[in-house]
Amino acid sequence: MKDIEAVWQEMLSMLEVEVNSLGFDVWIRPLRPVKTDDDVLVLSSPTEMSKSEVSRRYLPFLKRALHEVDGAPSELVLIAEEDESDNAKNSAANISAVTRTVIETNKPVASTVNPKYNFANFVVGDCNRYAYAAAMAVAENPGTVYNPLFIYGGVGLGKTHIMHAIGNAVRMSKSHLKVLYVSSETFVNEFIESIRNSKGMNNMSFRDKYRNVDLLMIDDVQFISKKQATQDEIFHTFEALQSAGKQMVFASDRPPQDIPDLDSRVRSRLASNLIVDIQLPDLETRIAILQEKSQAAKANVPYNVLEFIAERVSGNIREMEGVLTKVIFLSRLSERKADLSMCQEALNDYRVQECDEITADEIIDCTCRYFNVAKADIVGKKKNKEIVEPRQIAIYLITELMTVPLTSIGEFFGGREHTTVMHARDKISAQVNSDGKTRTAVNDIKAMVLRK
Repeated sequence: MKDIEAVWQEMLSMLEVEVNSLGFDVWIRPLRPVKTDDDVLVLSSPTEMSKSEVSRRYLPFLKRALHEVDGAPSELVLIAEEDESDNAKNSAANISAVTRTVIETNKPVASTVNPKYNFANFVVGDCNRYAYAAAMAVAENPGTVYNPLFIYGGVGLGKTHIMHAIGNAVRMSKSHLKVLYVSSETFVNEFIESIRNSKGMNNMSFRDKYRNVDLLMIDDVQFISKKQATQDEIFHTFEALQSAGKQMVFASDRPPQDIPDLDSRVRSRLASNLIVDIQLPDLETRIAILQEKSQAAKANVPYNVLEFIAERVSGNIREMEGVLTKVIFLSRLSERKADLSMCQEALNDYRVQECDEITADEIIDCTCRYFNVAKADIVGKKKNKEIVEPRQIAIYLITELMTVPLTSIGEFFGGREHTTVMHARDKISAQVNSDGKTRTAVNDIKAMVLRK
């Protein structure tokens, strides 16, 4: 029988070709062979969570690669590093027990998390690397690191995906823990219903639901703004869970300090540990996301089609994926390979404009709606902060989405000098990289323009 290191290196060579690069780097490469016993190859994974994820997604690939190696063991078992002991290494009986553990871990469990969202199909890029790393750490050690974890970013950039991924990872590696994911709307509605049904008494069933969990995740928490009673309930829920050492994860379209009309106690709790943002993905990351989705749909979509979609839908990942879904549908319906004409039809359905169809008036109108300011003010002479900031963002977006001379942009804003336009462009460009509030506003307005 071959040396286990030699067997593993041959398997890795095959797996690197069969598995997408992200999955290979995140899940396969960290595995290591620890023992062969009774014609069984034992592979060790760094954590219980990663063992479960590899077992669920990549076990068939591993077994196929093993069978392709001459002189290799005939069976394969996954263990986590904490499972390693003298008995686990040397006893075939314990290997069977580990196998049973893997099978039991993958049994479906009723949950509020969506099973289709996991870390393996979350495409990692510079735009979300910190959020991904923080989420992985929370999933591996809930309640001990980054508690609470607060994730913020624009609409459709992956906040909900990564929250469900945390929940699914915890369910798989720590199935005894109670996991609860809700939107803030659900929390508010259930709280109101509990008040209505309590008839003047405390409704303990509502509090039991939210305070007797090991992992609580609340999405779109910005919508509790101005809801004082709800904020009080979240504050007390937070205190109860934190004192019990339970994990909390919150998501919003903006950081806690930028959520308006938020009780100072709640704001301080939300901001009391790690805050990470998810930024707008670059072109390469958007293409990688589309590649992952097309593979999941078992569709062979040409690269130029994926690139075409990624170039034209940049502000909202959900809409970009929706365009791809329509392209795959049209391809299967017509029994033809996906092409650019199908992209054009799908883009029309999703009302996504190409950049050369965008006008300065549309950008200014969307900016005015976002900030709730009058167009006459934004193109006029007013210099108060409430008008200057939207004006500068509108100028920045025009320079980014259109090919227009700076002097012409100045004309859109009451005949301003091109140096004024340059100042606004450069100022907002710098703030997009350094200030989360500005970045969120720019991304949201851009999405409004491209959907118009």
